Amino acid sequence: MYTLILDSATKTLYVALLKDNNVLKEIYLEGRNDHAKNIVLKVEEILNENNIKAFDLDDIIVGIGPGSYTGVRMAVTVCKMLSVFGNKNLYSISTLKLMASGYKGNVLARIDARRGNSFGMILNTNNDEYILNECMYDTNELLNKEHDYDVTEDNMKVDPLYCLKYKVKVDEPHLLVPNYLRDTEAERNLHDKKN
Repeated sequence: MYTLILDSATKTLYVALLKDNNVLKEIYLEGRNDHAKNIVLKVEEILNENNIKAFDLDDIIVGIGPGSYTGVRMAVTVCKMLSVFGNKNLYSISTLKLMASGYKGNVLARIDARRGNSFGMILNTNNDEYILNECMYDTNELLNKEHDYDVTEDNMKVDPLYCLKYKVKVDEPHLLVPNYLRDTEAERNLHDKKN
């Protein structure tokens, strides 16, 4: 049974391929706003290196954000296409949970949301229990919360088996919507103009 894990919500593009409970390969690729040119290439690369095709996949797990508005949409779109057109099972996982999964204990995972804010949460990875729910927080307030590890895009460490264990089934893949946690900048600007 082959599982593909894909996340593009942060500056690090993450791709992993598993066969049953064995991790065949992981790719961490730091991007410079260029995930669009790399995402399909890296999925193809990881499949080709393991001599399988997209139709050989059984399950697909996608990080649904929060994170970069455009970045989140890329992985979600690719995974929805693979799922719908290949008739594959689709699962979601929080990008923050994915980022924290390689650490043990109370893990603060955060993504820069600009203007002194972060998309963040604190997760006890020993039992997958949220200590602090996912939301947009003032970064300084978030960092003052008690935690064992502070995980950002720069030191994220993914445990693919954790992702496999705590994935969430998407019953209607074509209806999957990313978790943005806030309006886009264009939506905020439009709202500001109306007020």
